[in-house]
Amino acid sequence: MLNDGGRKVVIFIGELRKSLRSLGIGIVVSTLVIFFLTPDLLRVVQHHLADKLYFFTVAGPFLAHVKLAAFAALYVLMPWMMAVFWRAMGKPFGVEGWQIFFFAFFTTLLFYAGTLFCYLLTLPFGIQFLLGFSSEELRPVISISRFVNFVTLFILAFGIIFQLPVFMVFIARVGVCSRSFFQRKRKYALLAISLIAAILTPTPDIVNMMLMAVPLYLLYESGIVILLLMRVK
Repeated sequence: MLNDGGRKVVIFIGELRKSLRSLGIGIVVSTLVIFFLTPDLLRVVQHHLADKLYFFTVAGPFLAHVKLAAFAALYVLMPWMMAVFWRAMGKPFGVEGWQIFFFAFFTTLLFYAGTLFCYLLTLPFGIQFLLGFSSEELRPVISISRFVNFVTLFILAFGIIFQLPVFMVFIARVGVCSRSFFQRKRKYALLAISLIAAILTPTPDIVNMMLMAVPLYLLYESGIVILLLMRVK
């Protein structure tokens, strides 16, 4: 016999599976379409973040374009993915209707806000710092494959962690944690955020860590404020 937690997991997975096929097809089709646009997309990203890129294997440029197209497909389809995720997430807890729309809309909004914050602020500072160690004797030779992996990983990571307040609201709404729990655990949240910032930021300097840690802690506090306004204890 499954306990209550086990039943919720089974319901979540079962609901998620209903949309996985169509979502998978959508990602594949979008990747194929966007693939033909990746030269222009890579040119824009390269102009913003790097100078010259190189490749060291025959298949390197092709695989880099495939990865970039797959990332762009996920980026474009994020509203759909969030709708699918929250519909499945809300099912075992009886959360539905406008509440699902609320969670899907705001997680998508915060995801895009996090990715733009990373692309426009954190990555340029981080890459500039790392390339600052070059010299006349030490010239940077950046692989296109490593560059695409580096950029897409950090942009995706920032997009995910910026969704923190919405998840705080959800787990408080369904009774997993209370608002007072988040208020009592501020110091632990600050420690966890500092560790996450130290791991995920592309450079070890304090400026780049603060560029991630400060917004993330503000998002944590905003989650508490939202719960307060919603009168969730």
